[in-house]
Formats: sequence, structure tokens, C-alpha cells
Amino acid sequence: MPFIDSKITIPVGDEQKEAIKTRLGKAVSILNKPESFLMVGIEDNYDLWFAGEKVEKGAYVSVEIYGNASSDAYNRMTGEICSILGDELGIPADRIYVKYHGVADWGWNGRNF
Repeated sequence: MPFIDSKITIPVGDEQKEAIKTRLGKAVSILNKPESFLMVGIEDNYDLWFAGEKVEKGAYVSVEIYGNASSDAYNRMTGEICSILGDELGIPADRIYVKYHGVADWGWNGRNF
């Protein structure tokens, strides 16, 4: 039930997308969620501005999960997301914003959980 949606300012190749998806699949266990229900979205060449200036290399990542996780888990997940995007794309951690959103109602396969 997690959905990790990334808006990234630079072009991202298919191999990089696959690597990011694979690493996020492992990292989602930090939030006590299984990879088997993880959906990942990656939108590249996205325009972002920070402090009034266009960001050359940056990302906005939205993490939605069914239910909630602890503040500690969210903190560890932010660190992992920053590591993944830093390693795979060279994006500095101070240009990555991560938002978490717990959802009470989540539908899949014709019904809600």
C-alpha cells in the first residue's frame, strides 16, 4: 500500500529508474511495509524552485502509506531516500524534500483495506 512518488529535476535513464525502484523496494521495510505492495512513480525533467531559485539538481519525494509509521521510521526513511537519490543520481541531500502522508482509506483490487 505504499506509494513513493518522485519528481526529479534531471533526466533519469531506465537503468537508473530500475535501480531506484529496487532500492526503494528494500527501504520500504523501514516503514514496516512490504515491497509486494509498493508502487513507485518517477517523473524526471521536473521543474522545481527553492528559495526563489530554479533547482538544477533536486527532488521532491512524496511517500504515502496505509496507516502511519513512527517519527523515527520516517526519519530513517528520509535518510535512505537521500542516500538512494544521492548515490544513483548525484542529488545532494539538501536539495531533496520528502513528505509523508498516512492514509486511513486505501483501495486496491476492487475494495478498500
